[in-house]
Amino acid sequence: MAPRTDSLRFAFQPVVNLTTSAVAALEILARPEAGDIVAEARRDPELDGRLAAFAVRAAARQETLLPLHVNVFAATVADLGGLAVLRDAVREVGRLPWEITVDLGPPFTHVPHAALLEAVDVLRRDGFRICADGVGDGDLPLRLLVDLAPELVKLDASLLAREAAVRAMRTWCEHSGALLAVEGVETERQCAVARAAGAQLAQGELFAPPTRRPVADVYVPAQAPGQAAAVRSGPPVRQFVRPAVLLPVSASAGQVRELLIGSPEVSGVILVDAGGRPVRAVDRDRFLLPLSGRYGHALYADRPAVRLADAPRTVGADATAWEVLDVVADGAPRRSGDDVAVLDPDGRCVGVVRLADVVRALSESRVEEAAGLNPLTRLPGSDAVTREVDRWIGQGRHFALSWLDVDDFKQVNDGAGFAAGDELIRSVGGALQWAASGSTRVGHIGGDDFLVLAEPGALDALAAAVLDLPWSAGGRPVTLSLATVDCPPGGVHDHQQAAACLAPLKRAAKSLRGMSWVLGRAGVPGHRIRRGTGGAPAGAGCGTGGRDVD
Repeated sequence: MAPRTDSLRFAFQPVVNLTTSAVAALEILARPEAGDIVAEARRDPELDGRLAAFAVRAAARQETLLPLHVNVFAATVADLGGLAVLRDAVREVGRLPWEITVDLGPPFTHVPHAALLEAVDVLRRDGFRICADGVGDGDLPLRLLVDLAPELVKLDASLLAREAAVRAMRTWCEHSGALLAVEGVETERQCAVARAAGAQLAQGELFAPPTRRPVADVYVPAQAPGQAAAVRSGPPVRQFVRPAVLLPVSASAGQVRELLIGSPEVSGVILVDAGGRPVRAVDRDRFLLPLSGRYGHALYADRPAVRLADAPRTVGADATAWEVLDVVADGAPRRSGDDVAVLDPDGRCVGVVRLADVVRALSESRVEEAAGLNPLTRLPGSDAVTREVDRWIGQGRHFALSWLDVDDFKQVNDGAGFAAGDELIRSVGGALQWAASGSTRVGHIGGDDFLVLAEPGALDALAAAVLDLPWSAGGRPVTLSLATVDCPPGGVHDHQQAAACLAPLKRAAKSLRGMSWVLGRAGVPGHRIRRGTGGAPAGAGCGTGGRDVD
């Protein structure tokens, strides 16, 4: 073994968080000075496993606190099961398994899938995180990707030329709870496309090349105005998770002080139990203050650090930025700037979020949301609602999409005047917004058209809120038309198909007299008239068919 590895060196490349511009982790890359040991490792699982162990030890010599990404061929994991040699190296250097992400690389074609999935389960039970590496430029079957359920997906930068594919992968990642990264980013244009497509992480020569020593400073292009995602429920917390600095709960105050003094960029330390679950949290400033006094070091250095720590503030990895603010708001004012620990489903700390990052993200999302609001009703436009439709489809949710408008609105404007027409639109929008509860989304498309996304159980209340009222403009009675398409899981594949299913229902509702409501089901011919009279029979759904009148 020695002759093949004595000239082996390792380089470190940062994995960058595109939201916070901070280094989220380090990928360790083998750099042989002679020969091609990586090609040998492709054919020799035992050698590949040892390379992974060497990589962890090389990172330990650099004394980095950042999480690590270790490259392993998929065939190696399938052949060696739980990768005991890697597990031993992680234990030997004092790292925790959940600080290590195993980047599974191609080829996958001749790897026994059952053995690979069993081995991944072993790694995951030990606490390691799994990344599907090189997606888009390798031979990873989509079905295997789904079965692997990785915590991280790394896309090859070549896919950035096909932005729709990146967006589709982001939708899948959001549905499965994975993060999306793009590797091999070399230009600012590629970085902008990655951001626009929803990637949370990236790495490549643009940010920092692989170096013998880990770098702390990386170049991250500023986010252009208009790029921030406007998600009404708030950006997901995993979008701006920073690496956590973890120490065992038994650590002394002296050990914590030494770490903080040697790492000025560290804002706090999470003290964890043997399972990686937070027990106490150390804030840098509050911790160092008592130790900086005349007798502080003598009094506290040998005492347990938990005596100078606080109860940890925590959120789940599936939380939103608003939930982080709720956690901060519930605590004492003196702790308003503390880091918040992010926990995986097993309660282990996978990182921290800082209040400044959360506030910045929410401010950007609010600016974007405000820019998209209709100036008359202050309701979001169709883009916000259709984005939410696509998200619900990706989550496999059952939903109903409704369209509402004022009958003969041009005549209303001509007869009562535009001021009365504007007041009517504001009132209808207000009634819809008042009736919206829970996850219901109301959008003002423009003019007298409104779009409503809701769960099917909320339809009757929404309909009653607008159809039971006697509307008028300038003393002239006004009626409304409502059309709804019911979309069960799998009924439509995107918001465009849902809109296509809604179109014939709109025509059917407009053909009725009085307050009208027509209800159809995606993919099913026909429709039901819930309110209104008269009108010609019309097809509905995504096909054609007769009318089923209740």
